[in-house]
Amino acid sequence: MQKHKPYLLAAVIAIAVSGVLAQEQVPEYGPAKGTLVIVGGGNLNGSGISEKFIELAGGPEKSFVIVPTAGGNRNAQGELIKYEEERIIASWVRLGLKNVKMLHTHDPKVADTEEFAKILRTADAVWFNGGRQWNIVDSYVNTLTYREFHKVLERGGVIGGSSAGATIQGEYLVRGDTSGPDVMMTAEPAHQEAFKFLRKSAIDQHINARNRWDHLIPVIQKYPNLLGIGLSESTAIIVKQDRFEVIGAWKVAVHDNTRVYQPWEKPYFVLSAGDVYNMKARKVEKYGTGVRGRGGEGQ
Repeated sequence: MQKHKPYLLAAVIAIAVSGVLAQEQVPEYGPAKGTLVIVGGGNLNGSGISEKFIELAGGPEKSFVIVPTAGGNRNAQGELIKYEEERIIASWVRLGLKNVKMLHTHDPKVADTEEFAKILRTADAVWFNGGRQWNIVDSYVNTLTYREFHKVLERGGVIGGSSAGATIQGEYLVRGDTSGPDVMMTAEPAHQEAFKFLRKSAIDQHINARNRWDHLIPVIQKYPNLLGIGLSESTAIIVKQDRFEVIGAWKVAVHDNTRVYQPWEKPYFVLSAGDVYNMKARKVEKYGTGVRGRGGEGQ
């Protein structure tokens, strides 16, 4: 038996090393298997973003689910808003999707049922439309549907969304106040957390069209552990584990509290299409060919 001890020791060491390596490979920010497509709003025609979303899902033959809930659960009169599936999925059908369905409810009790959530069990991709992000929270947080959204990623699927559908993917929910989108940090406890597809982040959108470049500054000052990501319209980040690549028409502002800024600089830097950013290492790993200013020199 004595002569076998070295082999046993080697086996124990190998198991321990593999365990450490596996732990090191668990991403801190993005999903371990799936992909996120996070879009800053605006018209996506010609941007290539919708087409990239379809490609990442595996092509137009795959199963797609479109969630319009950010558009509102009730109108100004308090009446329930009715969504017509044909209208909600029309733009995706024009892009060639063969198996696309709408998923919507105003009622979290419904969202917590197997009958409602089962469509997500076979979904390859989910897309969240724009509107107001707190509507998505009200309908789905802490429900079976919420858990099934995450399982889409766990299976290696894709979750995407634009505008409110971008902000909902972070961890802290900016502009979650029911009084209006101008409130960056709501006092409403139920509307402070997003869906955490991209952990340790706060995501803002429309930063160019609505001049929101600086709006994440107070958020990161209050929550310095977060990475702030501001997205221009017709611009997206494609997230795989702890890295993202910028695609589309314009710029992404990265608010990184660990970076040293000069007194004359804004407390963020700017990335362009083709740039690849490592969120865990907090550095740009690759620069694309887009035109950049001083803010694009972040490391």
